[in-house]
Amino acid sequence: MNNDLNINSVDTLGSLLAQIADLTKQADAIKDSIKDSASKGGAKVVEGALFKATYIESNRSVFDKDAFIKEFGADAYAKFTKVSAVFSVKVTSK
Repeated sequence: MNNDLNINSVDTLGSLLAQIADLTKQADAIKDSIKDSASKGGAKVVEGALFKATYIESNRSVFDKDAFIKEFGADAYAKFTKVSAVFSVKVTSK
């Protein structure tokens, strides 16, 4: 194990990530309630004292990789696939 970093900074990182997860869960619940209300005919814009939330409907287009491979083959898919290195830090509790 690399001891160059202060052990406290790893604990701080873990604590911050846990707080972010909790806050994200709370924010998602509020967003879900706004979306549920707006999609049922409620207000599309909700204003607070400091912030305004706007409900937006849109269509999203996604690429169906499996259907492409089935239709044109894995080699055709691989021909246009770019691979790049990814570096990350995984934090787990002890």
